[in-house]
Amino acid sequence: MLEEKKSSSFKNAITVLVSIAIAGIFLWVALRGLDLEKIKNSLQKANYFWVAFAAVFGVSAYIFRAVRWNLLLEPMGYKISSSNSLWSLSFGYLMNLTIPRSGELARSTALYGVEKVPVDKSFGTIILERVVDLVCMLIFLGLTLIFKFEAIKSFYDNSGFKPNPMIIIAVTVTGIIGLILFFKFKEKFRRFTVISKIIDFIDGIFEGLKSIFNLKQKGKFILYTAGIWICYFFASYLVCFALPETSNFTLADGCFILVVGTLGMIIPASGGIGAFNLAMKFGFTALFISMGKNAVEGGELGLAYSFITLPLQIIIMLVMGLISIPMLAKNRKI
Repeated sequence: MLEEKKSSSFKNAITVLVSIAIAGIFLWVALRGLDLEKIKNSLQKANYFWVAFAAVFGVSAYIFRAVRWNLLLEPMGYKISSSNSLWSLSFGYLMNLTIPRSGELARSTALYGVEKVPVDKSFGTIILERVVDLVCMLIFLGLTLIFKFEAIKSFYDNSGFKPNPMIIIAVTVTGIIGLILFFKFKEKFRRFTVISKIIDFIDGIFEGLKSIFNLKQKGKFILYTAGIWICYFFASYLVCFALPETSNFTLADGCFILVVGTLGMIIPASGGIGAFNLAMKFGFTALFISMGKNAVEGGELGLAYSFITLPLQIIIMLVMGLISIPMLAKNRKI
């Protein structure tokens, strides 16, 4: 048992170090070749009233997501309190600052501690949330393609990201075949204790995924989902007004920034550090090119924007996450 704990601690330490290394590399690439003094001046001139206003929307997104989570758990027979949902969610985000992508499991584990919802079932609803988030992001991407096509094209050309369609198709087909084989032969493998537990866990995840088809309040689910993404939009867009050079950005520009920022946060770097900064550098560069403005200036302003927005997100994660620890401890069921 002691050896297993040591091995787990060692793996976690390696994961954190790799994540920090990824963040450092992306941050170095983002800062390379730019005038840091200009970025510093932009930060000094910023109107932080707009940043505080953006923070209100950032916290509101937590609340909407917590309440929506209740709706996904309800079809499985679990009626949880909104406060426990919020603090479990906040704890998960806090864990993402240490080990990227660990927050989903931490969130489910925290909820089990206060509401006794099985981890596999709540984890399934979290995966479902990610699918819904992907759909919402694609909607914003669609709007951006309509209103800011030149900026999207410029971002694609400058980012250097050229996905191979054959690899995407191969991974998709392999995944589909794997799911088919799992459902076809899973009962034959139940005689093995360890594999049976894995199958039960996967079944629980799929039960969580199916909860969307049994929603009793579909209208509320759609409303809360819209609320989450409207909050995300304003949390990112309002920061543009903090910088004099970007205070004239339109709603379409805001959609573009949200899409690019979301792509940056997908990369497994600690707290999005580095990856988000680089995404904003490329994003603002693309915007400025599409507007006929200086590309280098766009990159500098993109970094200035990222050095305001990303710390804001991290502060919200830290404050909400640290508050969640005593709240979860107080509500923990034995």
